[in-house]
Amino acid sequence: MREQGSMSPWRLHKLVYYSQAWALVWDDKPLFRARIEAWMGGPAVPALYKRHRGKFSIDKWSGEPSRLAPRQEIIDAVITPYGKLTDWQLEQIVRTERPWLEARKGLRTSERGHREIMLESMQTYYEAVAADENALLVADIDWPSNEI
Repeated sequence: MREQGSMSPWRLHKLVYYSQAWALVWDDKPLFRARIEAWMGGPAVPALYKRHRGKFSIDKWSGEPSRLAPRQEIIDAVITPYGKLTDWQLEQIVRTERPWLEARKGLRTSERGHREIMLESMQTYYEAVAADENALLVADIDWPSNEI
């Protein structure tokens, strides 16, 4: 797995979300079974949140990385483009994408919510992105220079 070093819990949640989404597209099966919810700041995995609650930075993983080894290529393929983005950039992207928006439908921007982002929604959306030859790739987004 590509080393990302220390990161915020919110960054971890978004990278985990994108790993799940692209695993659904590339392998046609989920990377993990835990529920993903559409929280105000983007997707969150409650089981992961409980593990890192109250931490501002995650420096090491206490889980079993070997369990991910069979699908490590997927994680690396996600980390390569998404891992270069800031927390803010990841949040800006995910909050404009259909799976998160659908799960948040009817909630105000500042309203807490625990609605599930459905795997089917993720797979359908990201399959369409992958098939769209005009889709803007994450690595090609032109960010304002003060946000990089």
